[in-house]
Amino acid sequence: MKISDFDFELPEELIAQHAVNPRDHSRLLVLNKKEKILEYKKFYDIIDYLKKGDVLVINRTKVIPARLLGHKENGVVLECFLLKRYDLYTWEVLLKPAKKLKIGQKIIFLEGILEAELLEIKDDGNRVVKFSFEGRFEEILDRLGEMPLPPYITEKLEDKNRYQTVYAKEGESVAAPTAGLHFTKELLEKIRQKGIIIAEVFLDVGLGTFRPVKVENVLDHKMHSEKYRVPDETAKIVNEAKKNGNRVIAVGTTSVRTLESAAYENGKLMADEGNTSIFIYGNYKFKIVDAIITNFHLPKSTLIMLISAFGGKEFIFEAYKKAIEEKYRFY
Repeated sequence: MKISDFDFELPEELIAQHAVNPRDHSRLLVLNKKEKILEYKKFYDIIDYLKKGDVLVINRTKVIPARLLGHKENGVVLECFLLKRYDLYTWEVLLKPAKKLKIGQKIIFLEGILEAELLEIKDDGNRVVKFSFEGRFEEILDRLGEMPLPPYITEKLEDKNRYQTVYAKEGESVAAPTAGLHFTKELLEKIRQKGIIIAEVFLDVGLGTFRPVKVENVLDHKMHSEKYRVPDETAKIVNEAKKNGNRVIAVGTTSVRTLESAAYENGKLMADEGNTSIFIYGNYKFKIVDAIITNFHLPKSTLIMLISAFGGKEFIFEAYKKAIEEKYRFY
């Protein structure tokens, strides 16, 4: 497969710069894979496509305010973007401008309330830094950090909670599991009352999720690694549903990757935790997931490949073409 096969033209004005309010009033495009039918709805209509006994799997990861602005002792301004925690003090980060900081030099944040010393420069250009601070890192981060909006969002985020799902619980994601942003607490309650079971998984979303693939041959792409966890209760719920012939519906590609990473070949889900770099494309055989709720994805991304593997590339790209014609808001 060539990465150019997953490219498409998207008018810039269709890239959504702000969230719809209320959350569940965004537009919904329903794809019936079997009948090859498209339906044009609102997100709150999602309840009409769920039935008693279905299991709705949500990624309850929490987005951290991962973008920090600091400076060197000589005043040079640096952006430090948190990527992955190694331990209490040590993180893998992106620095901009990266070459301005040498090994052993420090970044100072807000008059020294937080400092970071550069320990290592990795082969991929990422950096490893060690933070020093007093108190709780999470509280300092909440005070100093900005939410890590994707580069295609240019409007300023006034409310941090708008880039957080209403069910966010724990974790250290540096990007939101965006499909879940459309749910309200009221909609989730209606879904429960209809007899749909809501089960949780956790996957800390990394920046690599949204980056376009840069190699021409898809098989040459190296997937990023993300930390995930499937609780015991979720494994029991999903396995019971599969045994009874009920559907498992994943909210977002992060939930898809989590479920498929923890799946046995026989279609059972195991309670598990670890790191996954699963790459879903082509003729991948889905073991757990029966339906997906997802946003529109970037051209040439691993996510458009995943959705094409699930729905069939031709049908998915037909749907994307229709969405552009109907001026759906992307990403």
